Amino acid sequence: MKKVGLFGGTFNPPHLGHLLFAQEVLISFELDEIWFIPVNVPPHKESDDLASNQDRVDMLVGATRDNDHFHVNTIELEREGPSYTIDTMKQLKQLYPDDTFYFLIGGDMIEYLPKWTKIKELMELVTFIGVKRPGSTVQPNEYSNQVLLLEMPQIDISSTDIRHRVQSGKPITYMVPDRVEALVKERLLYEPRTSIGNRKTTAYRP
Repeated sequence: MKKVGLFGGTFNPPHLGHLLFAQEVLISFELDEIWFIPVNVPPHKESDDLASNQDRVDMLVGATRDNDHFHVNTIELEREGPSYTIDTMKQLKQLYPDDTFYFLIGGDMIEYLPKWTKIKELMELVTFIGVKRPGSTVQPNEYSNQVLLLEMPQIDISSTDIRHRVQSGKPITYMVPDRVEALVKERLLYEPRTSIGNRKTTAYRP
């Protein structure tokens, strides 16, 4: 029986803020593993601003490979179609019935929990862990008191800013793991006027 943290997102690209959040949750709540779960993005939505499913998986593998507690889980990519957390949790509970799951979310997402699909059923399947920025407040709602809060230093890095820096020709060193930076350069990810079809998509081998 394991205690597993689930970290879902586009990871477009994964950056050091993602890894720090995962590490702090792992330590603070004494979890055994963190599974990074990239959401499915249909091919017709891929663009210069959004890397392909394969590229994002490869970046995650490169970003997490040095931590034995971090793993990449492609369950939502394999299922295809819209990604709803309730569907993912039902599938994971069937596959790993003895494990206890925790779902990582940003503190700003806590107030939106009432809008999540089948949230009442979801709350019975997984425990939410939300990051609380120092000095910030969490807007209460009917589910917020069931969320475990983690206070951690604010790391002002976002995937959007990283993509904009690449498009502007600025370096992203010290913002993303070295292997992620190498893949962004090798495959010309996020560069303007670069079509998906012309990019290198050879699978990354850790």
